[in-house]
Amino acid sequence: MKEAAALMYRTGTGSVVVITPERTVIGIFTERDLTRVVAEGLPHETQVGSVMTRNPVTVKSTEPLSKAIELMAEKKVRHLPVVDSEGHLVGIITSRDVVDLTERYLASAGYVTE
Repeated sequence: MKEAAALMYRTGTGSVVVITPERTVIGIFTERDLTRVVAEGLPHETQVGSVMTRNPVTVKSTEPLSKAIELMAEKKVRHLPVVDSEGHLVGIITSRDVVDLTERYLASAGYVTE
């Protein structure tokens, strides 16, 4: 778990997606998981696999952004792994990504001025 937290810190991300060697998503470890682990006083040596969210909700890369936003709202998640048609990880979309895209769209449409 300590390595996952260090990776999140180094890369400025709020999650680590856990995958098989074939890139199939089996879990996700997020800032919320880290907060829970610290609050519960678990040791730094705790394995990510024992505290991650197993079988997280995912979205296919062919789905529209609106589907990803709908899933994130419905499932109350801020990090959504994106998979290809075979279920292999191709990326992740975050609530921050959605906000940034919305801001850019509104600015380009003339709704927001700086």
